[in-house]
Amino acid sequence: MSGAAELVMPAIRWDAERGYEGSRQMIERAQFLGVGGFILFGGEREATRELVGSLQQGSDRPLLIASDLERGAGQQIRGLTQLPPLMALATLGAEAIKEAARITALEARDVGINWALAPVCDLDIEPSNPIVQTRAFGADAYEVAQQASIWINACQSAGVLACAKHFPGHGRTTTDSHAELPVVGAGRELERDLMPFRRTVAAGVAGVLTAHVAYPRWDPEGVPATMSKKILTDLLRRDLFFTGLTVTDALIMEGALAGQSEQQGAVRAMAAGCDIVLYPRDLESVVKALGEAADGKNGIGSQVGRATWRREDAARRALGQQALSHAEAHAFKERGEALSVQALKVQRGELPHQGRALAIEIVDDDAGGPYPLPPRSTFADELTRLGVELSPRGTRIVLVFADVKSWKGRSGLSDTSARRLKSLVEDRTPVVVFGHPRRVSEIPGSGAVLCAWSGDEGMQRAAARRIAQG
Repeated sequence: MSGAAELVMPAIRWDAERGYEGSRQMIERAQFLGVGGFILFGGEREATRELVGSLQQGSDRPLLIASDLERGAGQQIRGLTQLPPLMALATLGAEAIKEAARITALEARDVGINWALAPVCDLDIEPSNPIVQTRAFGADAYEVAQQASIWINACQSAGVLACAKHFPGHGRTTTDSHAELPVVGAGRELERDLMPFRRTVAAGVAGVLTAHVAYPRWDPEGVPATMSKKILTDLLRRDLFFTGLTVTDALIMEGALAGQSEQQGAVRAMAAGCDIVLYPRDLESVVKALGEAADGKNGIGSQVGRATWRREDAARRALGQQALSHAEAHAFKERGEALSVQALKVQRGELPHQGRALAIEIVDDDAGGPYPLPPRSTFADELTRLGVELSPRGTRIVLVFADVKSWKGRSGLSDTSARRLKSLVEDRTPVVVFGHPRRVSEIPGSGAVLCAWSGDEGMQRAAARRIAQG
């Protein structure tokens, strides 16, 4: 069973009140089983550094410690640098992308994260896509291929493994694989979606993360790519010559299972060519199922052997924890703030000169999900710090939080958010949109619209600085 356990990576989630203590029992059980790593969601810098150190010390093999770091290490770990989304970085050019990836990697190593589950290599080609949007570099396959390769090379040169996702491309979906199995019925045009993956594989990306999406053109059985041998073995391994580590997207997502049990899904993913099963709900049952399938007469023993070698090779190649100096950490935060300000985009009109008090109104299209949101007070706090007076009788400015959220199942504003926005915006009311530039089409009136890309605290502070400058 321990051999199969090495190919499973459970999740550790940070809780604002209990920290990592809520995961302690699971961690102890996972260590006993012999898992090959963990994926981290949330944390604080010192607590994460301490946790990862104890995980590595408590294992008889080097562990892969992964995290979704598309927007910098500060996306997950409080105290580290928050960076603009990939689409915003793309507007700043190659040097900004390279710098962002390097900062991400060095800060990840500061807390012991050695595998960044980034960048997104999907194309932003479907306006109604509910889950890609600003997470992508853009819509042009050639440019995305170049930009993703730049990010990967910079990240891996700094000692952290990168991961191209979501193979073979999530950009054409109109439903979210967190909630159901999307089906992409496109034909020859799918070759365009593959281009960023071809390029990043050629660039030496360490990992590829699969899409819980069905592609009948490549596999007429209609199974998710995660469980398709035609896609993961024939296409990825044979046609694209990928020799690195293939990891499933989170197994807790509804699109992964499509009517089968978690244990069946894990075994099918491994049989299709996956090396790592990510984030199952029932760790012990999945490990048991993989172990039994590996030992079976017509099982997955040979794939388990290959996957074990790839996992161990990847873990050895990733550099270990290396704390940043105070000066380095400060410099990275300053660069993150500067990149966030540079990425702001005035999409409509001209921002008014700031000489009067402001009254802030908020339309929060991101509220209502299962996970905590960044505080919505950061914009106002930064304005106050910059000396801008806030008053209910001041000039109105509307903030629209319209970020990519897995629970939404849509790309645009909800009807409730649209109605509230309409009630708040007069003809010349300025609006700040923390979301995709496409949202400008949903903003009524003729006032200025500032695109700030995401609702993270770093982008809120950047937007506040821009508004304060006028």
